[in-house]
Amino acid sequence: MKKSIAFGVLILAILSFQINSAFADKSAVSIEGPTKVDKGTEVPLRITVTHNANSSSHYTEWLKVIANKKEIARWDYTTDKRPEAAQFTREIKIKVEEDMEVIAEASCNKHGSRGPAIHRISVK
Repeated sequence: MKKSIAFGVLILAILSFQINSAFADKSAVSIEGPTKVDKGTEVPLRITVTHNANSSSHYTEWLKVIANKKEIARWDYTTDKRPEAAQFTREIKIKVEEDMEVIAEASCNKHGSRGPAIHRISVK
């Protein structure tokens, strides 16, 4: 009887760990900015990162922005140099000469990324 209770507790502990890992918070990104502009226009983009933690052991580790397959901005964070909050925003300006696909992605130091955010800008 004691062995079956101990085994049951062990199984519950394993399942709890797996469920928590499956629902662990990954860094997510959103991009705000215009979708149609005149050629040569410099446009502001707001990149917002959302994560549920910002402690020395659990934080957003990096954020990068890519425009037409070229990295145009990157922020790297460490235990000692973390983002200012669990949710934070970075603003960049980009000159649009042609149709653009802007991709932003961030990654949690423990759980990774929810995947990239994509924002398309068309030239009128």
